[in-house]
Amino acid sequence: MTSKQRSYLKGLAMNIDPIFQIGKSSLTPEITNAIIEALEARELIKITVLKNCIDDGSSIAAVLSERTHSEVVQVIGRRIVLYKRAKEEAKRKIELPK
Repeated sequence: MTSKQRSYLKGLAMNIDPIFQIGKSSLTPEITNAIIEALEARELIKITVLKNCIDDGSSIAAVLSERTHSEVVQVIGRRIVLYKRAKEEAKRKIELPK
C-alpha cells in the first residue's frame, strides 16, 4: 500500500465509528472471525481497544493484520483502522487512488 492510498483511507476512517471493542479477554477466535466477516462486508473498519485489555493497540493490530490478511491503516492510541480489499469486484466499495 502506498502512502497516498494510506492517506486516503485515513481520511475515510475519520468519519466512521468503531464497530468492535477488544476488552480484557483480548483476541479470541470469535472476535477474529467477526472481524474477518466485517472486513469482507465493509472493507474498512475501526476497532477500539479498551483500557482493561492487557495488550497495547499496536501489538493487537499486528496480530489482527496477520490473522485476517488485512492491512493496518493506522493505530492511534487505542484505535485501530484495518483495510482489506473485497475479493469480489461487485462487493468493492472503496476505490483506492493509484
